[in-house]
Amino acid sequence: MIRPAIDAADLAPIRADEERVGGIIQKPMYERLLFCDYAVADLTTANANVFYELGVRHAVRPHSTVTPASKTTRLPFDLNHLRTLMYDLGNDGSWSEAGPIRDALTRCLREARGKTIDSPVFQLVEGLRPAPVDHTKTDAFRDQVRCSEETKQRLRTARAEGVEAVRAVEAAQARIADTEAGVVIDLFLSYRAVRAWPEMVALVERMSPPLGATAMVREQLAFALNRNGDGEGAERVLLELLEKRGASSETSGLLGRVYKDRWEAAVAAGDTLLARGVLDKAIDAYLTGFETDWRDAYPGVNTVTLMELREPPDPRRTSLLPVVRYAVDRRLASGSADYWDWATVVELEVLASHEPEAMDALAAAVGLIRETWEPETTARNIRLIRVARECRGSAEPWLSTVEHELATRSQ
Repeated sequence: MIRPAIDAADLAPIRADEERVGGIIQKPMYERLLFCDYAVADLTTANANVFYELGVRHAVRPHSTVTPASKTTRLPFDLNHLRTLMYDLGNDGSWSEAGPIRDALTRCLREARGKTIDSPVFQLVEGLRPAPVDHTKTDAFRDQVRCSEETKQRLRTARAEGVEAVRAVEAAQARIADTEAGVVIDLFLSYRAVRAWPEMVALVERMSPPLGATAMVREQLAFALNRNGDGEGAERVLLELLEKRGASSETSGLLGRVYKDRWEAAVAAGDTLLARGVLDKAIDAYLTGFETDWRDAYPGVNTVTLMELREPPDPRRTSLLPVVRYAVDRRLASGSADYWDWATVVELEVLASHEPEAMDALAAAVGLIRETWEPETTARNIRLIRVARECRGSAEPWLSTVEHELATRSQ
């Protein structure tokens, strides 16, 4: 009854009792209960494990949890408030009129797809803190998730040693799909730290489906695909994510990067018309990301940079610049500024042609570099600004110094 109902709702069923991992409280199974989009818990047998699992799930994602049960089942008092689908079960244990209850279960699953998340607990699981600035989620996950300390230490060491060391840590895991989510995500981001883009892409395919479907994993998959030269694949992943959950500063910003890379390729190929169209798409994507969350200066600074590189420059940049500056100033004032915050200040001061202020921000930024691809990204933006100004006859030699300092730290 249940599997056909899930199939009819255009969903993919995964049985929790098919897990093959040890332990009384099986962490991978409970992680799947938290991450999966929808859950069905049959309460007929009044099994204590089922009630425990239902509690784990219902506490964080009640609207997407459906509970069928036989009409002969006496539900505990605390479950009386649930909208349970009651079905007939014959004395011999056979189904009676399976079709109607199957159809009802399918309808419930379809209705659940239109529900909004109403549990603050789930928002903590998905985002780790209320309304996080999207680009900080990956670092927050690594720092705050409760995963094996021994594996975390090995990954911390491996990130400093290179891709082969990170691969060795992955090889030590019995089966990625059954490894706890914290370890898998830390491994995923460790591959990012050593620029192992193909390994990031391959790891997503080995993750459990619910974990692989989370927004953070999809965003970082797109990041890796684009860095690995598959811009079209990255675009598909991001557009699917935008269609599923709407705009966010991180998703839209990553889409902007895909279009920015495509713009550079068109410029290099001498296709002026294509370059102009793709540049406008990049600006629109970054601007959407910034307007979605004005606290996140990352898509904002990319917006104003590309607006200046446009021919002629986009006049909207003059009104956006103060807003972007205010956003990053708030981050600096919070005392928790990271590399990206100071890199944003560097870029803003470069756009304003303020050499001393840009150099001061550069000194602060290089002291906060965590992964070598970070200064590489900033150096690229500085290079684009420098080349554009040289072509317009307004060269500023000190920009080469900023670019060189960042480039040498990305090797």
